[in-house]
Amino acid sequence: MNPLTATALGKRYGTHWAVRDCGFTIPEGKVVALVGPNGAGKSTLLRMAAGLVRPTTGELTAFGTPVRGRIHQDVSFLAQNRPLHRDLEVRELVRYCASMNDRWSAERAHEVLALQAGVDQDAKVGTLSAGGLTQVAIALALGRLPRLLLLDEPLADLDPLARDETLRIIMAEVADRGTTVVMSSHLLSDLREVCDHLLLVDEGRVQVSGDIEEVLAEHRILVGPPADESAVEGTLISATRTERQSTLLLREARPTPEGWAGAEPDLESLVMGYLRASRERRSSAERG
Repeated sequence: MNPLTATALGKRYGTHWAVRDCGFTIPEGKVVALVGPNGAGKSTLLRMAAGLVRPTTGELTAFGTPVRGRIHQDVSFLAQNRPLHRDLEVRELVRYCASMNDRWSAERAHEVLALQAGVDQDAKVGTLSAGGLTQVAIALALGRLPRLLLLDEPLADLDPLARDETLRIIMAEVADRGTTVVMSSHLLSDLREVCDHLLLVDEGRVQVSGDIEEVLAEHRILVGPPADESAVEGTLISATRTERQSTLLLREARPTPEGWAGAEPDLESLVMGYLRASRERRSSAERG
């Protein structure tokens, strides 16, 4: 049974749609890169999946059960603002979480904390750095023994060593327990190391969804003379042009024409191409 499925999903605040007409399925055991620009709807999407925000339209299901106003017992969510009880010591917070969760493993929470250098379990939570708060929040999220782990910008506050430790912990969780992970982040280089599925969101809509290797194989980057773009066949996603050459990102491209060089994009090039196209559409709409 799929960990997360969205059908015609939307969330409106007043007259603004944060998420609109979203449909996707997250297969079990995947590590999903949830990417998009600021304001794309990523956090709203994760909060709806966690049961903290009710959809305006459509439906989300976790393991076949509709998500309606409370977090699913098999789901853990790391919020971007890290809402922790800051007047408690870290050890006290772990004990407190035991009283708040039907399924809880203090042993797992302490194990994760021990794997993260620099976390003093006797310290007051409010005295921790932003990175320390993130490390504690991740340990608590894993203490729920989730089958689906939702992470909103888990790497943003971490230094390079802590990022590496955190990614190793997440991958061990996937390998040992078969946990499905959905991870929102702007750090595309880190995501490519661990993620095998892509969910690209912009302007509240899903632009691309699928296994990363398959998605990349569906696209090509072509570089060639700007006066000869008519020779290129495929669905143009975005383009950058100079007087001497054009660089095109295409989906379902035909064989590379003579005079052009073609290659499969990497994850960063693919995402940047879609985001560049979206920005150009918005600029054109504002001018028009």
